[in-house]
Amino acid sequence: MNMAEIRKTTEQKMQKSVEALRHDLAKIRTGRAHTGLLDHILVDYYGSMVPINQVGQVGLGDARTITVQPFEKKMVQVVEKAIRDSDLGLNPASHGDVIRVPMPALTEERRKELTKVVRHEGENARVAVRNLRRDANTHLKELLKKKEVAEDEERRAQDDVQKLTDRYVAEIDKLVAEKEKEILTV
Repeated sequence: MNMAEIRKTTEQKMQKSVEALRHDLAKIRTGRAHTGLLDHILVDYYGSMVPINQVGQVGLGDARTITVQPFEKKMVQVVEKAIRDSDLGLNPASHGDVIRVPMPALTEERRKELTKVVRHEGENARVAVRNLRRDANTHLKELLKKKEVAEDEERRAQDDVQKLTDRYVAEIDKLVAEKEKEILTV
């Protein structure tokens, strides 16, 4: 592996860590409704487990209500049960062929718990990024040891990796701050 490859793979992996955090934070429920909340719920569709958005149209009824309109009428009960049985603590109700999923208001205590979860997820992402920095620096030191790069090149590459790390950690901090603000906004 040369220096350019090390930098490229490190950056790609750091980007993946940030994307994973973004995905995890999207699952954390705030008082507001958003369609991404149901993305990880799977529905039994003729023996196959498929995401809800493949068996119905997911939308917003209003700021506090998600609506799901299954493409097939007989899927209404199945989808409703899948939402109710999920780990989200939601209570869907069907009206004809539309399922309405109201978002319960969050208590102050629950908001504080959720901000702790958000901070924890953020810290995990920061640790992942720092571990990638360490791996990259280890690879760079090996190149130096094998005398494939000069000392100043290796130092410059390490500075580059540090800049990447700082950039992604800042992005993580921003995502965490936005999510906390979203949770604490009543």
